[in-house]
Amino acid sequence: MSILVTGGAGFIGSNFVLDWLTQSNEFVITLDKLTYAGNRENLQSLNGDPRHVFVQGDIGDSTLVAYLLAQHQPRAIVNFAAESHVDRSIHGPEDFIQTNIVGTFRLLEAVRAYWGGLQSDARQAFRFLHVSTDEVYGSLGKDDPAFTEAHRYEPNSPYSASKAASDHLVRAYHYTYGLPVLTTNCSNNYGPYHFPEKLIPLMIVNALAGKPLPVYGDGQQIRDWLYVKDHCSAIRRVLDAGHVGEVYNIGGWNEKPNLDIVHTVCVLLDELRPRADGKPYKEQITYVADRPGHDRRYAIDARKIERELGWKPAETFETGIRKTVQWYLDNQAWVDNVTSGAYKQWVGKHYGDA
Repeated sequence: MSILVTGGAGFIGSNFVLDWLTQSNEFVITLDKLTYAGNRENLQSLNGDPRHVFVQGDIGDSTLVAYLLAQHQPRAIVNFAAESHVDRSIHGPEDFIQTNIVGTFRLLEAVRAYWGGLQSDARQAFRFLHVSTDEVYGSLGKDDPAFTEAHRYEPNSPYSASKAASDHLVRAYHYTYGLPVLTTNCSNNYGPYHFPEKLIPLMIVNALAGKPLPVYGDGQQIRDWLYVKDHCSAIRRVLDAGHVGEVYNIGGWNEKPNLDIVHTVCVLLDELRPRADGKPYKEQITYVADRPGHDRRYAIDARKIERELGWKPAETFETGIRKTVQWYLDNQAWVDNVTSGAYKQWVGKHYGDA
């Protein structure tokens, strides 16, 4: 038995692969294109592990995907592969269209052909789990109820629009062809191996380097924060017991403004790695112009997955953020390797001298 994990060298995907192999001996094939956010180093601990094989490639490469499916005969596919950074989608949307829409379409076509050729029992047991985002639902007002699985799609960025399109394709392949799919829509993840263009790792890396901590607008954009290992456990649960064709929202029950997140990181760093001059890290906070179309609030109603599948997050934000900050402090070599010249150019482009 085996599973195929696409995008498995990225932030959430690599955490999923690592967690999977701590709890199961089932063979994992990891497929990743290794763009800027895909990092082979994330899976370094699996080098030489006979339960894991890594393949560099694109989900849009139909020939490669068909070959991997035929060779390994996976019982399930977990699709993390996506371009995922809103800022990058604003400045270069085409990559998001190609990967998130065209790539998902080609992956679905290859999977449909493979699934159609399976024997009866294997065909019945097969699952395609598509990992998506709460951003497809748009933005909430301050007092609006949280997103449920029935919330209307209202994406506001090229990134979220491309993910919404991929969700619709997955749904269509279930209703048109009978492909046994599952879809999950998660809130903002944080934790180990998070590429430091996103809020939490960017704050940690910049703080330690003595650089400004750039906060968009007034910093009052609200997000629901989900520790990545909780997300991984939820996906395993959906894959194991989710009802075919259903959507499950996965959240951490942790709504917090971005500025509060930055202050929390600063306080933890004051405790765990104080500045040499004894001053608080919050002095490095700098406000920068807000990005176009910045959604004001996301909030996930995760009652369905708890009610139907018995899942809820194990970490509070307080426990998860402490583990996250400590991981970055303990893994400076990883940080140094991913913050290359290209990364520095990207940060400079968006945050000036930050």
